[in-house]
Amino acid sequence: MSVTWRSAIYSSVLVLLLGLSCAYADEVGYKAHIKPIFDAKCLACHGSTSPEYPEFKSEMERYKREDKGPRMDSYTYLIFFVGWPDTGAIMRRLDDGKNTGDGKPGNMYQYLGNTEEERQENLAMFKRWVGNWTLKRWREISKEELEAIKVRY
Repeated sequence: MSVTWRSAIYSSVLVLLLGLSCAYADEVGYKAHIKPIFDAKCLACHGSTSPEYPEFKSEMERYKREDKGPRMDSYTYLIFFVGWPDTGAIMRRLDDGKNTGDGKPGNMYQYLGNTEEERQENLAMFKRWVGNWTLKRWREISKEELEAIKVRY
């Protein structure tokens, strides 16, 4: 193989690798993008001292009075409220109302930021992370819609 062919192959491989790295750089992941937002905006009510979902459901009124929601302080806990079993819960709670018939935002939207601009930026990051931003519950979502949810770590 001549030096010219080698150079062309090396250049092609380099371009391919750079393209792949740029594609992955655009992907939103839990650890790099969502966790910092969650820790800043949600952890106080959904942290390690919060009840797990079954306990929260059984004593919901008590925990609401205590300003505690279900525990969501890790990737594993959080995706429970995205994909399954509580499909779409994060999306319904964080949505700004543009995806609802009545235009009413979810009950947690207000906590995404101190200003509307910050809330919209953080919501956009969550939307990119989830991929298929749907307000549907488990019994309503199609297999294709469920498969379109990304939630990368």
